[in-house]
Amino acid sequence: MVDRLDTNFVSLPAVWECNARIYPDKEAVVCGSRRLNWKQLNCAVNRVASALLRDGIGKGDKIAVLMSSSIETLVVIFGAVKAGACVVPLSPMLASDQVTVLINDAAPALAFVSSDTRHLVEASKADFPRIDAGRWISVGFEGNGWRNLDHFLAGTSDRNPDISFDAEDDFFVLYSSGTTGLPKGIVHTHFSRRDLADTCALEMRFDFTSRVLTTTSLHSTGTFLIVMPAILVGATLVIMEKFSPTALLETIERERITHTFMVPTQFVMVLTNEDPTKYDRSSLKCMLSAGSPLRNETKLEILEKISPALFELYGNSEGFATMLKPEQRTHKFDTVGPPFIGHQMKIIDNEGRELPPGEIGEIVGRGGSMLKEYLNRPADTAAALWRDEQGRMFFRTGDIGRMDEACFVSVLDRKKDMIISGGFNVFPIDIETILAGHEAVEDVTVIGIPDQIWGETPLALVIQRPGTTVSETTLTEWVNQRLAKHQRIHGVVFHQDFPRNALGKVLKRQLRDPYWKT
Repeated sequence: MVDRLDTNFVSLPAVWECNARIYPDKEAVVCGSRRLNWKQLNCAVNRVASALLRDGIGKGDKIAVLMSSSIETLVVIFGAVKAGACVVPLSPMLASDQVTVLINDAAPALAFVSSDTRHLVEASKADFPRIDAGRWISVGFEGNGWRNLDHFLAGTSDRNPDISFDAEDDFFVLYSSGTTGLPKGIVHTHFSRRDLADTCALEMRFDFTSRVLTTTSLHSTGTFLIVMPAILVGATLVIMEKFSPTALLETIERERITHTFMVPTQFVMVLTNEDPTKYDRSSLKCMLSAGSPLRNETKLEILEKISPALFELYGNSEGFATMLKPEQRTHKFDTVGPPFIGHQMKIIDNEGRELPPGEIGEIVGRGGSMLKEYLNRPADTAAALWRDEQGRMFFRTGDIGRMDEACFVSVLDRKKDMIISGGFNVFPIDIETILAGHEAVEDVTVIGIPDQIWGETPLALVIQRPGTTVSETTLTEWVNQRLAKHQRIHGVVFHQDFPRNALGKVLKRQLRDPYWKT
């Protein structure tokens, strides 16, 4: 019998260890005035893994991380992964009741909490019987019923733990944004996260010289679109503790940032509140926009005032995506690009039949970065899947769009946000695009409200640009002159702000519900 090598799955923790050996003195992570090289980062991650393993926590366990963005947050997340545990990052933006729901759903064995998120769980710690008093780890504070991180790590080893990983081992449980319902726990494996790191590194052209800036919270799915490839290739990760337009531009200039990610709302804030041309932005090679659609007028202003290195991603936390690169923009400006390397997308009708190029329907997709399942929700997992004629599984996005002959995708709207008025399909994005062109409109979202004649009718909710004057009636008349009859809006209602998720996506359900309840 001839011996042969086993199939070798190289996990991300194994890659991090290699980076620490190859680039021991190279900067790995920067946050404020603190800087760790790759050797220091790997040792810090190993100490967290060692402490967890010492306390009997590893494979089969979940670890909740409720922390604001910092070096400690990154170390804790990847230390838990190195111990073999599955990490559950929770948003610091949630209310305490929401945190309670998610912790009960995930049932973690231990939780890391920072001083500024302590109030979200302080009163409810006793409601989580699986997390005993010794497993509430405080980061940056002391308190009764808390075990301080320094005490937790005392006496632990900084050597690489002897843990092997299978491709199907759980890596993350990421909770969805909840734009169309209660958040779902999206389970991702080591294989899917390695695929995400590989694919994003190739699509956005990362290498070991890259300097990567995070502007959104480290709990967020979007943030990991640049964190994963950065730590894969041995790049330097710069963590922004709190976003502001000035801090962003100063950091890009000071740290010679090559890659960053922002949601459209952040781009608008930069363009509204700063003059980017006053700062040196020549180091930028990739500015990623994702999380919600980027309007054409905003896109043009970004290209003119910030950088031409704009990459646009359409995707979801469940794990597949498209990307429009700078070179593709000239001939496919209004699309979100073709699928990621190795990813596939199709358009299907309401009966689940595949549609030809150019036809409008629901977007479905598949790829190596896809979820394993929804946590504790087998019915939801089954409902989210569609099979093609070959029996291959695709994920149903709930988004409406079309795909051309070259596989470039155009997203029209959320299926649940589409308005059916008098039997006609009305896509809010069409109305929003026109209204966004008015000089008095800073932001706009369109929802469907009940109508006795048409069933439902569009209503425009508008944030007015500071220093401008226009009435709701005048704006209604202006846009209706530019719309088809079936698209015409019922009216305009001014708002000071819109409810949004962590990636800046407007929570239309919250805006729509009061109209339908009454």
